[in-house]
Amino acid sequence: MNVFVIGLGLIGGSLALDIQEKCQNVTVYGIDSNEEHSIEAKNLGIIQHSATYDEISNADVVIIAVPVDIALQLAPKILDYISDKTLVFDVGSTKEDICQVVKNHPNRRNFLATHPIAGTEFSGPKAALKNLYKGKTNIICEVEKTAFKLQEKALEIFSKIGMRIRYMDPKSHDKHIAYVSHLSHISSFMLGKTVIEKEKNERDIFDMAGSGFASTVRLAKSSPAMWTPIFKQNKVNVIETLEEYIQNLQQFKKLMIEDNFEEIYREMDDTNHIKQILNGILIEDNIT
Repeated sequence: MNVFVIGLGLIGGSLALDIQEKCQNVTVYGIDSNEEHSIEAKNLGIIQHSATYDEISNADVVIIAVPVDIALQLAPKILDYISDKTLVFDVGSTKEDICQVVKNHPNRRNFLATHPIAGTEFSGPKAALKNLYKGKTNIICEVEKTAFKLQEKALEIFSKIGMRIRYMDPKSHDKHIAYVSHLSHISSFMLGKTVIEKEKNERDIFDMAGSGFASTVRLAKSSPAMWTPIFKQNKVNVIETLEEYIQNLQQFKKLMIEDNFEEIYREMDDTNHIKQILNGILIEDNIT
């Protein structure tokens, strides 16, 4: 099976490593706009060969693992190159726009819109990890528009690397992911910005920062080149989540000004319920 991975960073590189390990007779070809990434990926064993777009007609599977704005440009072009039996899937964090851009393509049946919910704050080939996707959820959108045989091929790959599957329409996906992922990244970036601007003496940050700060601001180390296009594509949903988040922050501030710490306690105690929700998700993941 010839697998072409376009974008050799954390997401694409990790998929390449897992597919090589879990699937038989796989040869991975890599395409990246950064030539150093291609060389590095080959040296790390993420890919066996560097490739060009002209060679994609030889692919059995093409994985689009580039920033979502670039994916919108690439997806139709890749569908132009492929054979009738080629599966093409993207792994972007927004789904409505890419589903729309391939909607009327003659090879739409070869495309599958996916979003593996996995990752770290690191980027580049060195960030690639084996088993990154084990036990993680993969959201698939508009599965009915993909040829059944290619659906089967995709599901076999996802099953072998240990992913659980959820089906969702693109609009719902983008709305929900704005709350559970995109807002988290914005919060982390803005917390980091607030602290950096306030603490002009960086030594104070390093001396006083504990594990709570480190874990909360971790996502601020994520790639702006990847996240800016995500926020742009999901602008409407992100703004909606921000408005609700800001209202909650303003309410918390109001309670502080009023010395209403009983209500602050109640709100925090109510929010503690998220522990049960997340524990339930973890238990379900372990069972499945």
